[in-house]
Amino acid sequence: MALPGSSARESFSTNVSTIKARALRPGDKIGIIAPASNIKRELLETGAARLRAMGYEPVYSADILSTDLYFAGPLERRLREFDDMLERDDIAALLCARGGYGSNYLLEWLDFERIRQHPKIIMGYSDNTSLLTAITDRTGLITFHGPMITKDFASPEGVELSSWSSAISAAAAWSIPATGVEVLREGSAQGCLYGGCLSMLVASLGTPFEIQTTDTLLFLEDIAAKPYQIDRMLMQLRLAGKLDRVRGIIFGEMLDCIQPGGQDYTLQQIILRVLERYDLPIVYGLKSGHVSGSNITLPLGVQAELKASGDIAELTILESATI
Repeated sequence: MALPGSSARESFSTNVSTIKARALRPGDKIGIIAPASNIKRELLETGAARLRAMGYEPVYSADILSTDLYFAGPLERRLREFDDMLERDDIAALLCARGGYGSNYLLEWLDFERIRQHPKIIMGYSDNTSLLTAITDRTGLITFHGPMITKDFASPEGVELSSWSSAISAAAAWSIPATGVEVLREGSAQGCLYGGCLSMLVASLGTPFEIQTTDTLLFLEDIAAKPYQIDRMLMQLRLAGKLDRVRGIIFGEMLDCIQPGGQDYTLQQIILRVLERYDLPIVYGLKSGHVSGSNITLPLGVQAELKASGDIAELTILESATI
């Protein structure tokens, strides 16, 4: 079946200029999109109510609760929803309802030139890492690895408010909350903050949407992956050369990434073994993405600085993420 949009198998250059969306203002409309798995009405309504309480007006399509297998409706619906929200002049931001699986289906049909022409805040995590990295790589638009509607906004303590506010309000520079972040290897580095869900980043390899990691502070997070699976994915990035020109690595909380039945080693030991050859700062435990609470908003595509010394880790965003 023919779908609207331009095929993404066109020539691709990483030489794109940075684009920043307009900062959010009180009363702005926020478009809720479901590009991946289907969602539950009660969680959608709870998350939307939280946005209203924060001073925004949530907007979503009448068919957002559609289902098709494990998807939020067929591809045509999900793609149309994204395009419609993107082109509406009264919509200031696009927030993903949830992850799950399915956003990769949209990639080859997205019109990246249209995204350049309609720069908006686009936020999500998990499966939506596929969307965020592809958009940032191909358009230069700063995207946001951050809280989602039916997961984080629907939870009383689901959103880390200081990073959310700084990211969407055009703050010139700010520090990312790093309480509890563990230093695995000391050092300091500056680079482009980039990354997301490790499984999705690895799944991009060998496709037209392969991640671009040169000169990045690479953020990696996942959930419920066994340590040997984390090892395997890191090795795949290593063997693909995707870690050779990275300047620093930041791991997420890595929630439930344990071996059932117990283990006599830590995931941190696994990480250091795989990354032994790289002389760069490595920290562990930043709460963005799949987290136990207070989901931190990370702008992808901005310049940032990582400092790791002793038991103190600092991540500073060096420029505004919006304008």
